[in-house]
Amino acid sequence: MTLPETNEQSDLPPGVHQATLQEISERFGGKTTRRHLLMLRLERIYKLVVETGHLARFIVFGSFTTAKAEPNDVDIFLLMEDSFNFDQTSGETRLLFDHRTAQDYFGCSVFWIRRLAAFDGEQATIEHWQIKRDGKLRGIIEIVLEVS
Repeated sequence: MTLPETNEQSDLPPGVHQATLQEISERFGGKTTRRHLLMLRLERIYKLVVETGHLARFIVFGSFTTAKAEPNDVDIFLLMEDSFNFDQTSGETRLLFDHRTAQDYFGCSVFWIRRLAAFDGEQATIEHWQIKRDGKLRGIIEIVLEVS
C-alpha cells in the first residue's frame, strides 16, 4: 500500500487510506523529534488496543497525518467490537478509553465507540472523521495488519 502525497493544504486527499503501522512510521514518524515522539505514542496505543482482542478498526487523523513538521498530537478513532467491555480493562489500557485521561497521559486524542453505536453504519462513521473544523475534507488513515 502506498499513501498518496499531501496536497497544498498539507493534508492527504479525501478518503480512508489504508496503511500498515510501519508505512505510517516511515511516512510520518521520523522527520522531527516531535514526530518521532508522537509515532512512539501511536505505536504504544496501537499495541494496547490490539491486545484487548476487541479492535475492529483503528483510524489515525489530524495534524499527525499531514506534512506539518510539528504536529499538535495524534488523533485516533477506535471502532471496537460490540463485545468490548471497558470495565474489564486495567492499567494503561483503561486510561486509553477515557478521552481526557488519554490526552493527559498519552498526549493523544482518543475517541471510540462500539460497532453497534455506529448508527449510520460503520463506514459512514469512519468517513465522518475526514471532516475538518472548517468543513473541508481531508484524508485519514486506517491501520491495517501487515500481510506476510
